[in-house]
Amino acid sequence: MTQATKPGLSRRTLLTGAAAGVAASAFPAPMIWAQNIKDITLRQFGTGVSNLNEVAQKVKEDLGFTLEMTALDSDAVTQRAATQPKSFDIADIEYWICKKVWPTGNLQAMDTSKIKNYDKIVGIFRSGKLTPESTIAQGTAPHSVGFTSGPGGKDFVAEESGWMTLIPTIYNADTLGIRPDLIGRPIESWTELLNPEFKGKASILDISSIGIMDAAMVCEAMGEIAYGDKGNMTREEIDKTMAIFTEAKKAGQFRAFWKTFDESVNLMASGEVVIQSMWSPAITAVKSRGIPCVYQPLKEGYRSWGGGIGLSANLSGLALDAAYEYINWYLSGWVGGFLMRQGYYSAVPETSKDFMSENEWGYWFEGKPATDTITNPQGQPMAQAGDVRDGGSFYDRMGAVACWNAVMDENQYMVRKWNEFIAA
Repeated sequence: MTQATKPGLSRRTLLTGAAAGVAASAFPAPMIWAQNIKDITLRQFGTGVSNLNEVAQKVKEDLGFTLEMTALDSDAVTQRAATQPKSFDIADIEYWICKKVWPTGNLQAMDTSKIKNYDKIVGIFRSGKLTPESTIAQGTAPHSVGFTSGPGGKDFVAEESGWMTLIPTIYNADTLGIRPDLIGRPIESWTELLNPEFKGKASILDISSIGIMDAAMVCEAMGEIAYGDKGNMTREEIDKTMAIFTEAKKAGQFRAFWKTFDESVNLMASGEVVIQSMWSPAITAVKSRGIPCVYQPLKEGYRSWGGGIGLSANLSGLALDAAYEYINWYLSGWVGGFLMRQGYYSAVPETSKDFMSENEWGYWFEGKPATDTITNPQGQPMAQAGDVRDGGSFYDRMGAVACWNAVMDENQYMVRKWNEFIAA
């Protein structure tokens, strides 16, 4: 074994050492690499969920290069990834978006042997199963579009192949957000979104591929429709779903339809809406204003989603090396801890534990009562000692996923029908 390959003297270690000013004259090649990487700028885009300024700042501190981030809504992310391949280096996208984008050839297959923590990635993204006993939920399960046959592949393969379409980073079990102080009674089912009791005070998100999944959870819970696969509806199922929601809309059920995180936060914080589609950090944002807000576990289960990092097919050389360095850094724990404080999960949870207090890990991951104040990433209080996370532990929540965000075979028809519903 040469000195350069001894444990603890990886390129990562040398890079960090160089950044910290450690003398490394015995390693001229990595030193040059570390100096040159400072000149690299990688352009990343994705949704506001994970394109966070704090992450870009930490990349600069830890790795030395510049990460330029652009946050867009899901539809704009899909369009850019599919039609503007030279406008980005890194696509931070969801797996249902990957299903639309991967066949274009705009992203390159990623070699899992270069991913340091690959073996620690949760089973959801590898076999599709959280535990060996798990049932795979309906919809576009991440593992089903997570692997391709090899470099240059535009296909999806069922088994782990050593080549990933996206390296998974972030995911969650989504449900309805409620204002318990304004509702004043238990909420246990998706059916409540269309309960006339909340007429004019309900909201659903206006991103068709996600909104229709929430709508399906409601219609199925009401006993109105028995879907073959909520994530891949027939035209008849789409028509029935949209008819039920259009009728509710015309009756004045919905206060608004939101597309962005901020819109959902403002609707809830103002009290204009008391029950709606929500995302975990939006709940966090409302709570951090001192306003009661709950991500309500429902008896029918969760609608889930997962995202990952995809690399532009145009990326090569030192920039490609930097991108892999970034991915390995991303899975090494700091980002995971940051995301978990917003209620998300990391693809490699165990590394996040090193960047969280025992209290935080117990609350966010294990579902234990907080032993002290729980704060969001900006340090604002979110929960107090004795509080338990909505929905409980990681295994309770991710083990109750009923469907994944999806792209249907009848996607174009679905989008048309969704837009008719919004315009009705």
